[in-house]
Amino acid sequence: MTQEVNVRQVTAAADFSGQVALVTGAGKGLGRASALALAEAGAQVIAVARTEDDLKELQAYYPERVEYWKEDVLEDSLYQRIEALDKLDIFVACAGSNKPLPITELSLSDISWLLDLNVRAIFRGAQSAARAMLKNEFGSIVFMSSQMGHIGAPNRTLYCTTKHAVEGLTKALAVELAPKGIRVNSVAPTFIDTPMTRPMFENKEFKQTVLNNIAMGHLGTLEDVASAVVFLASSKSAMITGDSLKVDGGWTAW
Repeated sequence: MTQEVNVRQVTAAADFSGQVALVTGAGKGLGRASALALAEAGAQVIAVARTEDDLKELQAYYPERVEYWKEDVLEDSLYQRIEALDKLDIFVACAGSNKPLPITELSLSDISWLLDLNVRAIFRGAQSAARAMLKNEFGSIVFMSSQMGHIGAPNRTLYCTTKHAVEGLTKALAVELAPKGIRVNSVAPTFIDTPMTRPMFENKEFKQTVLNNIAMGHLGTLEDVASAVVFLASSKSAMITGDSLKVDGGWTAW
């Protein structure tokens, strides 16, 4: 009897042994979770963040698999270092932020700051990662987007603008790099339970509004998002590029 499907390939755990992964925003939250998951799966991880204490704490979990760069995604030095790498297999862009205000209350400095952090830095990271990956014509780029890259929301016009831009970059860059063996995807989470978001949910009315919009009725976890990153970075998603994996509990399905 001939087995038509390689079930071992399908069911084996993701293994990044011998691969180099670089994660921005790795000091906290989703970036930290992604870096830890990739290291656990065997990758040599370069963790990038501005706060050295956060990076040292991260490195302590996997001292032989994690090195860190104390860098700012808004500075040129980071991109020079990325492009100097001889090998880069995985690039995960997690650095980002938000400024939830009505459009009438946003200042020009607010607009410039968030566009620089959520769009310009993502674009430059992808550009430098692509230059490094093209040396070996292999790689997976994963952008941390948001469900707000697919919908709109009150007081989040600026944030939605930046995340819609990330989704556009995902599609265009995927088409451009596919012939060179490099895949590009995004992860689009809903509200995730993290130390940074918990103060927001002290407002019971806001929390209930969020939960009412998540069809599954609960917040996402760091593990939910890190699992999506690992999947898109791995050979398990070898035929997936230019897509957005929405980890939103059904928010955008209403």
